[in-house]
Amino acid sequence: MKLLDFLQKENIPFHNLSLYKEAFTHASYANESHHRGQDYERLEFMGDAVLQLYVSEFLFKTFPDAPEGTLTTLRSKLVREESLARFSKQLGLGDFLYLGIGEEKNGGRQRESVLANIFESFIGAIYLDCGKDEVLKILEKTIYLHSDDLDYDDITDYKTTLQELMQADQRKTVTYELLDSTGPANAPEFTVAVVMDDMRLGTGKGTSKKRAEQQAAKDALNKLATSDHKK
Repeated sequence: MKLLDFLQKENIPFHNLSLYKEAFTHASYANESHHRGQDYERLEFMGDAVLQLYVSEFLFKTFPDAPEGTLTTLRSKLVREESLARFSKQLGLGDFLYLGIGEEKNGGRQRESVLANIFESFIGAIYLDCGKDEVLKILEKTIYLHSDDLDYDDITDYKTTLQELMQADQRKTVTYELLDSTGPANAPEFTVAVVMDDMRLGTGKGTSKKRAEQQAAKDALNKLATSDHKK
């Protein structure tokens, strides 16, 4: 598929086709072919800034209770090299790369760093050529669509928070007990209880024991907060 056909397929109302060609021009091609235009690095710079802004805005609205540190961690998961390369593959952006002969032979078209770079440069080109709304359309079918992959509870350490709370009250260390394990080996579900002395503070389920423990600690914290509120 040619670049023009791809832009039309994605319903991008482009005005400046040369800008998109620049977004897919690797430095090796520009050097070897004495290409008069720019390589993609300037657009990559622009795209990186655009992604930081719109992904931050998306996470800010999606996780209204998340503190700044958690939002930063979530954003880094979505815009790291591995993730951007994945989205680039999803769109098939590697097919439109202009590569030098040496870079092509060395597998540059499949290299994660290159694929991540051209996702950013592609976003930069769309932003400059079409504006925010068209950028958001691409993000909605790539980055935003995969935001469900983020496990907020993996990032929020409820176990540590619960332990610190118990120690602050000079209470004993809490322990975690496996109550049940169900499901097939490739999709298990664990049920765990968090216990202090003989008192069950909370329970939780998860696809791993670690996640179930975090959910149990979260449940305990919620119950303790409710109890304190009623006093």
